[in-house]
Amino acid sequence: MSYVPKKVVVAYSGGLDTSIMLTWFKEQYGCEVIALTADVGQADELDGLEEKALATGADKFEIADLKEPFVRDFVYMAVKTHAVYEGVYLLGTSLARPLIGKALVDAAERHGADAIAHGATGKGNDQVRFELAAYACQPEIRILAPWRGLWDFRSREDLMAYAAKHGIPVGSTAAKPYSMDRNLMHISYEGGILEDPWNAPPEDMFLLTQSPSAAPDVHRDVVIDFVAGNPVAVDGKAMGPVELLTHLNEIAGENGVGRVDLVENRYVGIKSRGVYETPGGTILHEAHRGVESLTMDREVLRIRDSLLPRFTEIIYNGYWYSPEGEAMVALMNELQKDVTGSARVRLFKGRCWLTGRRAQNSLYSEEHATFGPDEVYEQRDAEGFIKLNALRLKLHTYRKQGRLAQPGQLDVGSLRDGYIE
Repeated sequence: MSYVPKKVVVAYSGGLDTSIMLTWFKEQYGCEVIALTADVGQADELDGLEEKALATGADKFEIADLKEPFVRDFVYMAVKTHAVYEGVYLLGTSLARPLIGKALVDAAERHGADAIAHGATGKGNDQVRFELAAYACQPEIRILAPWRGLWDFRSREDLMAYAAKHGIPVGSTAAKPYSMDRNLMHISYEGGILEDPWNAPPEDMFLLTQSPSAAPDVHRDVVIDFVAGNPVAVDGKAMGPVELLTHLNEIAGENGVGRVDLVENRYVGIKSRGVYETPGGTILHEAHRGVESLTMDREVLRIRDSLLPRFTEIIYNGYWYSPEGEAMVALMNELQKDVTGSARVRLFKGRCWLTGRRAQNSLYSEEHATFGPDEVYEQRDAEGFIKLNALRLKLHTYRKQGRLAQPGQLDVGSLRDGYIE
């Protein structure tokens, strides 16, 4: 590597990879190292990080409190659009990475750093998400990714050996080698014993949810209020984004709601096994869909849903700050203007389902929908509606039966045969 950094902002989580990076950068380049921790809701994982960072190579330490914008601008957008990757993954890590990438660039500008660095591997999605966000926000930024050939380590076992040699405290052990990523929306687990898709995740691994079998034997009902698609209250109590999601995480976690285990397709082309806990987010997705069912026009909803696979890929692959990402966010917010109302969900032993919904600006008309007598719907009108919609089906069948020939119609088959001869 011909480029030698003078001052580097490291995305520091206190985990195995980034703990090694602080010492390694100082040892390798002798450069100034600034450890930036993005607080997106890691809770007690942030305790003691400053002391640890400064003791293991950092010249400066900084925490960027991103919890409010993370929930308000990213998590809520995923809820409003029902962005779910490959049917089950609620995108907890995917949503946080672009915001962290932008925070790294902002910190580099504040501190006059010439580079930023992250601990994502060359096999994963996070390298893409961090770097696309960083380049979108600062096209000239230099990015260092040690796993992509800068250092000689080949595995997490190599990192643990380096940590032991240099006296760097880390959370990973040979007995529990899987990696974790936590934020206000979820916790993800991958690697180590989870790399075998047949291995069931150990029960003591889960931190946000208790086992559904150990959850209360009595169901819990929760009412969520939404304004323009955004959740604003739980059980009648108004809450800001951080408080609301934290509260729902606790409620859902107590009832064992929000666990997902899947083998997903990474952007780089590798399949990987991930286990996720997304308790509060699971409630929000279910409740929001209930309010939408009352307030969104059928064709508008179909347009939104037709765009979801693409928008989900934009989020998962790290293109939040792209032109298409910005356009999608603007459109989705526009489509949510009328999604105001309440939904009631029931939680019971790992399950979450809708039991009621209401909205003042609802499009649902009981007078029209009733199976009882009404004065507003003329049922005989449906006959013409059906016949007009059936017309193309009839013509399709007539053509297959050869019943559409008209007087003087050309015999296309004969002409074709004659031309070939």
